[in-house]
Parts: sequence; structure tokens; C-alpha cells
Amino acid sequence: MIVRKKSSKYDLYAKLAAQHTWNENSLAGSDEDINGKFDWKLIGRFGPYVDKYKGVTIMSCFLVLLYTAFNLANPYLIGVAIDSFISHSDLVGLAWISGALLLVNVGMWQSQYWQIWSMSLAGQKILYNMSADMYAHLQKLSLSFYDHTQIGRVMSRLQSDIDVMESMLSSGLLSMLGSLVALIGIIATMLAMSVRLALLTFTVLPVMVIIAIFWQRYAQRSFRRTRAAISLVNATLQENISGMRVIQSLAREDRNREEFEELNHYNLDTNLEANRIAALVLPLVEVVAAVATALAVLYGGWMVAHGELQVGILVAFTLYINRFFDPIRDLSMQYTQLQRAGVAAERIFQILDVPISIQDREDAYEMPQVKGTVEFKDVVFGYKKEHPVLKRLNLKAEAGQTIAIVGPTGAGKSTIISLLPRFYELLDGKLLIDGHDIREVKQQSLRRQIGIVLQEPFLFTGTIRENIRYGRLDASDTEVEEAAKVVGVHDLILGMPEGYDTVIRERGRNLSVGQRQLISFARALLADPRILVLDEATASIDTFTEVLVQEGLRRLLYGRTAFVIAHRLSTIKGADKIIVLKQGQIVEQGTHDELLDAEGAYASLYAMGFRHTDVKEELPRAV
Repeated sequence: MIVRKKSSKYDLYAKLAAQHTWNENSLAGSDEDINGKFDWKLIGRFGPYVDKYKGVTIMSCFLVLLYTAFNLANPYLIGVAIDSFISHSDLVGLAWISGALLLVNVGMWQSQYWQIWSMSLAGQKILYNMSADMYAHLQKLSLSFYDHTQIGRVMSRLQSDIDVMESMLSSGLLSMLGSLVALIGIIATMLAMSVRLALLTFTVLPVMVIIAIFWQRYAQRSFRRTRAAISLVNATLQENISGMRVIQSLAREDRNREEFEELNHYNLDTNLEANRIAALVLPLVEVVAAVATALAVLYGGWMVAHGELQVGILVAFTLYINRFFDPIRDLSMQYTQLQRAGVAAERIFQILDVPISIQDREDAYEMPQVKGTVEFKDVVFGYKKEHPVLKRLNLKAEAGQTIAIVGPTGAGKSTIISLLPRFYELLDGKLLIDGHDIREVKQQSLRRQIGIVLQEPFLFTGTIRENIRYGRLDASDTEVEEAAKVVGVHDLILGMPEGYDTVIRERGRNLSVGQRQLISFARALLADPRILVLDEATASIDTFTEVLVQEGLRRLLYGRTAFVIAHRLSTIKGADKIIVLKQGQIVEQGTHDELLDAEGAYASLYAMGFRHTDVKEELPRAV
């Protein structure tokens, strides 16, 4: 049984918030800023989306007006029926009024049906476009954004915030318009029927305004807290599910369950509080409506008794009072929805406002087919400007050479290969490929010529064939199978239940690490890049499997410039040049034998680790 600490529910929030770097432009900073004010300018940002469907929107607005007119006609016809026909026993006239009431209600039904359908159509299409824009924008953001952002926070905006917006865009906004139109029409009708009764009824309006001001003060803060809480829950869920192997290996299940229970209970508390605040306003409106009705009936009855008012008008007026408070009730509920949607819209547009730090220049050109000469010229780079990782790095790889990069953890090995496809922007210096500055060419034309095989290969849900073809969709089945044969995975694939049509589960969990890595080799080979990056690509393959893939690697590297990060001697011993990094600078470079003879940093690394993983087969030279 979990014993929950008896502390303020905001203490947990403060503790979680303190774990993040506060930045007004970060998703974490936005989530934790529960005191922020809603920017009403956000409403204007829906303009371009609404403009695409303005025809349907205009039709919906017209149908709202038509529905309101039919709705206002009902009490009036009932009043006429009482005073003109029932009091005079005119059954023919009463029949005509009954028919008119029936037609009015049929008109109400039809106009409301088509209004809801048309607005739902427009709302769903607007949401479709917003979701598409968010996805497209997320694809353009640099890796630095994902380095500092919890994916759960992004998913919260893509899913839960979009869900909140759905009801608002599908019906809420138009319902608010209909309520406002109905309220204006009812006020005009009530004044036309009896000015004194109308003014008496309107005396309760200041009370309504005071209630709204008091309620709004607490509502927005509460709704912000609920959106932040669900964002934290999603971020924690994503992190824990992704790290389930580590959690189970360290027997952390109970502890993590307790921590999640505490966070989930906080999410429960925030939602209960928000619902309590949302539920408060409607009963208050009902009480005020009852007071107004009582005043109208009391004073109206006195007027009827003195012959100053007809009974039918008093009945119709009383019905209008109920209708007068109906739109106020609706507006109260819709205002609650608007507050929730406003916070959700703010969070959605914050994603769309994240700046794209790496963009093609206006004069960027398509990089032609390159041979693969790569040169780093005085390159300075750091994930934070004040802490450079690479310090005036100079390195040149001739076309077709294999460059092995070694060094201690944090030396900058992975940073070098991350700069090649321009995943990050240089702080200073130049990175040239065949003389082309990578900042002057279009990103897609650059990345199409660079293949990357990571230590943890990422496979997508789909068939093995689709995963191999992922980087080259026009490849034939024969070409797919040929690539698999080259890297030595063809026979393994044929041994699976459905062969190349075997469905890979999420992230390739139904395959061994070695199988996933070999499939990623085949994917890289089929894409036919001129420059190849192997980031610890054989670290997850056992020695026996590595021997099998040597010939495949020979074909994979042939004629290509390759940058290899590895800790296995078999992977780097045959490289044309070995670069030894330390604290972002090259301290040694040369062939394996040359560096051993120098008895420097490489020789020390070799003595400590490489020698123990040596195998007879070596990584063959690229050329």
C-alpha cells in the first residue's frame, strides 16, 4: 500500500519544475508558468486556417441566425395563442398557431442539424491542417531542440491539446456566436413586450458580471495547471516506457510506481480542482435566473391584476426569461471551454513558434553528386556557445578514405559526425565537401549523399523490405535483396516466417540487436551515399557476427568516404587514417602502425582496451 505524503499538492509541482532549466521559449518553462496570461492575439492566428473554409463558416453563421429566429418565435406564438385564440375559444385560429409552431420547430431542427454538421466539418479540417503544420514544423527543427525537450511534452501538445481544441473548433465558437445572437434578440423582444418587466429582469445582470470576473480570476490559472500536469504525466510515461529495460534490470518497478502514483495523483487533483471551478459558475447562474423569474412573475402578476398586462404576454415573457438565461448558461459553459481551449491553443502555437535554427539560405543550391572529399577548416562548435566541444578542428578526408575517430568519452567524436549532415550549426570555421560549404547547399541534397549507421539502429514499424527501402523508395525488390546479400543478412531474412515481408514490431523488438544492425547496413547501402558514417555501428554485434559482416562492410565502404567511430580494433585497424581526439582537438593522427610506433595517446588507448577485442579479421580498407 502506498502511503502518500501529506503535503501541499503544489509542493510536488514546485519540485518537478525545479528540475528543468527555466526558459521562456522552452516547453518545460511554458508548462511550469502557471501564472501566465492568455494572449488574445492568438485568436487572430486562426485566421489563415478559417479563411480556407470561409464558405462553410459563413453558411454556419447564417444557420445560427436562422435557428435563433425560429427559437425566438416559439414563446411569441404561444403568447398569441393564449391571448388571441384560447381566451376567445377560436379553435381554427388555435389550429393554425399549432401548425405554425410545428413548422417553426421543424425549421429549428433542420437549421441546427446543418449548422452543427457544417461547423464540425470546418473545425475538423482546421484541426487537420494545424496537426499537419505541427508535424511538418517538428521535422524541420534541429536536433538541438530534441536534445533539450522531453518527447512526452511534445506528444501532449500533439494529442491532448489538439483534443481540447477539437470541441471548441467543431462547435464551441459557433455556439458562443449563437448564444450572443440569441441573447441580443431576446433582450430586444423583452423590451418590445414590456419595458418595465425587462428592466426589472436586467437588474440581475451586474450580479452576473461580478460572478464572471470572480470566476475568471481562478479559472485560467487552474486550467493552465491541468495542461501542465498532463504534460508532466506524458513526459514521465514516455521516459519510463522507453527505459523499461533499465527499470526492470535495477528492480525499480515499485519505486517508479510510487513516483508515478504521486505525479498521477497530482494530475487528478488539478483536474478535480479545475472541474470544481468550472462547475461553480453554472449553479450560480441558475440561482440568479430563479431570482429574476420570481421578480418578473411577482411584478407581472400585479400588472395583470391591474389590467396593465395580458396573461399571454406574461406567459411569453416568462418563457423569454428562461431563454434569456439559456444563452447566459451556455456562454458560461462555453467560456469555461474557451478558457481550456485558449490554454491549449497557446501551447499548440508555441510549438509552431519554436524557431527553425537550421534553414536553407535563400540562395542555397542543390549539391551535385560528390566524390566525397571532406574538410574541416578551423571548426568551432559547442552545444552551448560558452562551452565549445570542438576547438579549431582541422581535418581532411580524401575521397574514398576511411577515417577512424577514437578518443575518450566526451572528446567530440560523435559531434564531428553530427556536423557532417548539418544536424547542428557551426559556431565558426567551415565544413567543406568537395569544396562546397555545407551551409550554402540545400540540406536535403546534402543529406541524401550521407549515410549514417548508429550503434542503436532504429527500425520503423513495417516490413523488413520497407525498412531497407526506407531511404530509397524507388528501389526494386531485386535491389533490396541485393543490398541485403551484400551485407550478409539475406539468408537470415529468408529464414524468418514471412521473409522480406516479416513485420517488424516497434523499434524492431522482435529482432536481435545484430539483425537490426545488419538491416540498417542494408538500408544504408541501398541509399548509395557517397559519404558513410559508422557511429559505433559494430558495437552491438558479437564477434562471430562481425566476422560475417566483414565482406559486407568491404562492399559498403568501397568507393565511399567513411568516418568510423569505434572501440574495436578490428573495426579501425585497417582505416586509412586514425584520428585521436582529446578535449575537442586532434592530438594524433596516422595509420594504426604509425600511431603505435609513436607510443602516444593512441598506443595508450590500444593498450587499455583495443587489444582485448582484437579479432583476426580486420576492417578492409575502402580502396
